[in-house]
Amino acid sequence: MILRRLGDYAAHPDPLVAACNRIALLVASNQPFYPLYLWWLVGGDWGTACWTFLSTPFFASVPIVARRHALAGKAMLPLAGIANGLVSAKAFGVASGVELFLIPCALIALLAFRPAERLVTLALAAGVLGAALVHGHYGVPLGRFDPAQYAHFRRLNVASVATLSVVILWTLSRARASSARR
Repeated sequence: MILRRLGDYAAHPDPLVAACNRIALLVASNQPFYPLYLWWLVGGDWGTACWTFLSTPFFASVPIVARRHALAGKAMLPLAGIANGLVSAKAFGVASGVELFLIPCALIALLAFRPAERLVTLALAAGVLGAALVHGHYGVPLGRFDPAQYAHFRRLNVASVATLSVVILWTLSRARASSARR
């Protein structure tokens, strides 16, 4: 019943918008578990992960925004991801590898929009690039982790980014194919 309601919440007549809605809900549903992953796999100042909750309402509200304005809803997904990446990099430090989550943001920016929406694609891609250029300029991280913990942190984030990227590529490529058949 919950899955059906989430499916209804993510539904949209435009396959690309529906795909973005599903991706946003996947990210939002995983965010509460991130501190647990850190506690279990990394240790250290895992409570710092609560900063990542700041973006949860934005990911969760992508379908609401998309119902009112499809383009804004699609754009909100990578924007929330970029903001989350910047906050997380400040919270954990660049040694955590958390900036790798900009890769899924770039994938969404490049694949979720049609040729007529090229300006949005370019603006979002520029946003990802701008966020990447902040690398190394966050100051002292909010959390404290030792080198061994950072090694575990990087492995966790590499695996998470790879998994999320595959999901994004699969979901958006299927949506693009469905949209092309329409």
